[in-house]
Amino acid sequence: MRTLRRELARIWACVTDRPRWQLVLACVVSAWTLAWVVGQAIAAPMTPLEVPRALLGWAGVPVGWLDAAAGWTRDPSRWWVLAVLAVCGGLLWAATTERAQLTAVFGWLAVLVAAEGIGYHPAVLRAVFSMIGFILLLWLLSLPGKVSVMSNRITLVPRDVVRAGATAAAMAAMVPLLAVGLVVIRLVRPYVTRPPKAVVPRAREAQEPQKTLVRD
Repeated sequence: MRTLRRELARIWACVTDRPRWQLVLACVVSAWTLAWVVGQAIAAPMTPLEVPRALLGWAGVPVGWLDAAAGWTRDPSRWWVLAVLAVCGGLLWAATTERAQLTAVFGWLAVLVAAEGIGYHPAVLRAVFSMIGFILLLWLLSLPGKVSVMSNRITLVPRDVVRAGATAAAMAAMVPLLAVGLVVIRLVRPYVTRPPKAVVPRAREAQEPQKTLVRD
């Protein structure tokens, strides 16, 4: 359990350690996604565009263009396009790494667009199953191979495939919680007492007393 907490803390640090413009974009998508997911328990079925429509309507901004976009996605002839888009969202989640984090954000955007036309559960389930299926396929392909320590070629290792898949899933799942997490951390930070950092002596400083004793 302690190892899991440390791993999640490390992934959270990676999620928040990105350029400012990427963090702003991720926070916007995070707030939008979280409001949409929570809204399913309040006013289901709730479409993704109902979140900005309510916010813009409260601010007095015209929302006619949102109605046009919703009408385009709800056209029955575009159902299969949105279904494929949901699958692409799951593949973008699977492609997320510590150095390439925007794929998780774009994956959620793809799911939001798809869910506007095909619904919450069909879009989310297609995205989740496509991500799990892709990782499982790579894991199955990695089983027959034998990896040598002295190997100098690119290959699939089962343990590394599972680790990369778990990291991608965790980073994708943290996107809806990013905005709320940053707000909570900012509020709690002044009240948290951190332990003092241990000062590790340098190698030369550690060797100097030993040299002095030898000379004496």
